[in-house]
Order: sequence, then C-alpha cells, then structure tokens
Amino acid sequence: MKLTRTVGVLCTGKCQTGMDTLRKDMDNIGTKQTRLLLSQQVTGTRYFFLNLAPKIGVQLQPALGGREHCNPDYAVDRDGYAYAGLEYVAEGEGWVELGRMRHALTPGAVFAYGMNTHCVIRTNPDRPMVKYFVCLAGTGATERLKRAGVSVGRVRVLATHAEMRGLFEELIHEGQRPGRLAQSLCAARLEVLLLKVEEHVAHGPRRDDPARERFLRCKALIDERAMRLTTLAEIAAAVGMEVSSVCRLFRRFHDRSPYRYLLQRKMTLAAEDLVENGGMIKEVAQRIGFSDPYHFSRCFKSVHGVAPRDLLRFRRTE
Repeated sequence: MKLTRTVGVLCTGKCQTGMDTLRKDMDNIGTKQTRLLLSQQVTGTRYFFLNLAPKIGVQLQPALGGREHCNPDYAVDRDGYAYAGLEYVAEGEGWVELGRMRHALTPGAVFAYGMNTHCVIRTNPDRPMVKYFVCLAGTGATERLKRAGVSVGRVRVLATHAEMRGLFEELIHEGQRPGRLAQSLCAARLEVLLLKVEEHVAHGPRRDDPARERFLRCKALIDERAMRLTTLAEIAAAVGMEVSSVCRLFRRFHDRSPYRYLLQRKMTLAAEDLVENGGMIKEVAQRIGFSDPYHFSRCFKSVHGVAPRDLLRFRRTE
C-alpha cells in the first residue's frame, strides 16, 4: 500500500508560525490550499469551511469539518496539523496511531489530535470507514476536548453513538450555509456536539439491560442505513433477530414502530435533499429506496404534513 501523507501546515514546535502562514494563504485558498487540509482518498464528501485562520485569542470555534467515505487505500500519515481535531467513525473499521500508540477503530469510536500530534490513520479495505471530523480553532481547543472526555491522543468508543451522526450532519449543514450568523451557529452546534460526547463518555457502556442494548443497536442501524434499508426483514437480518423481536423492542423503548421510525428517517433525508439540492422528486424518491414517486409523495406528506412539491416551492422562494 502506498504511503500517502495528507497534512495541512506541519506543526513541529512552530505552530504559531504555521498559523500565520496559513492566515496569509487563506485570501486565495483555492484548490491547492484546500488539498493541503484534506485527503484525496475519499468519496461521498460533504465539507464546510469557516474562518480557517482566526486571529489570536478568539473564542473556540470550528474552522472546518465534514464527512468522508474512505477509499480502500485511504492512508493518512502526518507529523502535525494546522488545528486540533475530533473525529468520529460512523461505519466500517480501521486503526489510528496517535503519538506512536495504535488503537482499533470501530463504529462509535471518537478520537482527538492536537497540532503537534503524530497521526496515522488506515481503513480496513474490506470495510472502509465512513467518518466525520471537525477541526477546532481558537483558544482552549485541547482543554475543551479533554473536558469532553476525549483528550488528545485518546480513543473512546461510545456505546450508543447513533445520534452523533445527526449532530455532525447538523454542524455540516449550518457550516455550508453562508450568512452573518454562520460562525456563531456552528460554534453553538460544536458545543452541543462536545457536550453529547461528554455525556456518552461519562455514562460509559450500559450493560445492565441487554434488551435496551439490542434496541439501541437496531435504532443505530436504521439511523446509519436509512437510505438503503427498505423492509423490517432487512433490519432484523442485519442485527441477527426476528422481525417480531425488533417490533417488541420498539414497543418497549420507543414511541413508534420500527417501520414508522425508518420511514421518518427516510423522509428526513429526502427533505434535506430537496431543500439543499432541489432536483426532480422522482430522483429523490429513488435515492431513498422508493420506485413509485406517488407513493413517496404520500409518505412524505404523512410525515412532514406537506407534499414534496410544496417544499421545493418553499426552496425557490427563499
């Protein structure tokens, strides 16, 4: 496997000099500078870029972040980076080396690095990772990560991590929307995300109720694979359970059936697609597993109270 070094500004004891250089480059960031910050061995990406070179002393804020589907040959090897960062593995497997210590990465893993952290990341080519990341700028970044329970160089595995994906998606969504309040909104989203990490780390894995753990596995599966899943049988097979058992778990621990929850997740993804990208309704329907656009429209209205065409009209009038 070819070793690929994907770094931003290398910080080997001269991080402030690196940040000053980066600040000068940001006026003409372009493709070349962006590639310094991001891996090219990824697909299915969604990124946001805010203030990449904040002034010294500003409050903690996200500088950039996003979602990446790692290619089978994904390889990161860097001696430092322009920012402290937090990464979350939503799917797949791999490993990370932080400060010469190697850790396995599985769904639910979160890890942090500082500006001077030696970092190597590899994905399992048979189960490529889908991961999210956010880079922190401003004062107290490493201290805030430590308070969240993920110190620089540390890997934690969150037992119930499905909502982390939603929190990262919301952060990306706000970061991609231009506007006067984008930076403040993203800073608030970042703080909520860090508080949630802190909450999960503090509680630790809950093993006192095996039924609840099975329910959380089912719910996390729906959250992560909603676009691809179409039937309860698929959900049950993926978690190694009977359909009737999945239904009993949702009756006990949730306020709706597993099918209704899957439908709601699909319609949420469809609404985001329509608002952000527009396009033809039948194409959006196909992307979330509906071959019949009329059936999709009826389901969409049953969840959101409006038809997909009404949401498109709202988008055009913004």
